[in-house]
Amino acid sequence: MAKKKIQLSAMIFIAVFIIVSVFVFRKNGRPRDFARIRDDGVLHIVTDYNSVGYFVSGDTISGFVHDLVQLLESRVPVRIEISLEASLDKSIQGLKQGKYDIMARNIPVTSELRETLFFTEPVALNRQALIQRKKEFNGDIEPLRSHLDLAKKTLHVSASSPAILRIRNLSHEIGDTIYIKEDPTYGAEQLAMLVASKDMDYAVCDEKSAERIAGSLPEIDYYTLIGFTHIEAWAVSRKSPVLLDSLNVWIREVKESPEYSAIYRKYF
Repeated sequence: MAKKKIQLSAMIFIAVFIIVSVFVFRKNGRPRDFARIRDDGVLHIVTDYNSVGYFVSGDTISGFVHDLVQLLESRVPVRIEISLEASLDKSIQGLKQGKYDIMARNIPVTSELRETLFFTEPVALNRQALIQRKKEFNGDIEPLRSHLDLAKKTLHVSASSPAILRIRNLSHEIGDTIYIKEDPTYGAEQLAMLVASKDMDYAVCDEKSAERIAGSLPEIDYYTLIGFTHIEAWAVSRKSPVLLDSLNVWIREVKESPEYSAIYRKYF
């Protein structure tokens, strides 16, 4: 009886060890390049939930990123799995650890991000906008229109947002301090909702998302831009150069197709 108990305990230990090992490998694995992705038969893409890239409309999933991924899946010999992650930092960390293969989010390509990631060909163009309340929803106070008026104001952004670099540059341009408050919980669109509900006065959001949000939040004003038109692209680990090349070939081809034009017009 004692021998059977020992054998059972050993089997349980081995099973637990295997499960933990798989979990640790998945969490702390290495980025995959195209050959391994093809052999494994699945491509892992991470994006965030927002009203332009990926959202639920009724009982249907929609969005610019979603529709592009569907187009990609019809042209590659692997299955695609999409994961949602609100945190940009966690998405980037997931790329570095091999948890994700591609990051598809509507973020601007900056020199800072280029130091740690490979970016694809541009998939869209966008701009950063100041989210504030309209006069009739803000005690008859006119919205800010000059960048100089941002001096000593606090702008709320999602944690590690690429907009932070632009705000810092703008602070230098106007010769005064613009305070930045990073939110570790909410994305740009949720921050826009908090502006509408008067929980905060100013936030920063990309213009395309702000335009769609304004359709359901008449309180917000997004007409004051805080940056120039920027490139948005997908990103991969710097250890996945062949995957990058393959994606670039696909993006160049698909951008010439009527399907891409229809998707772009639909959301932008």
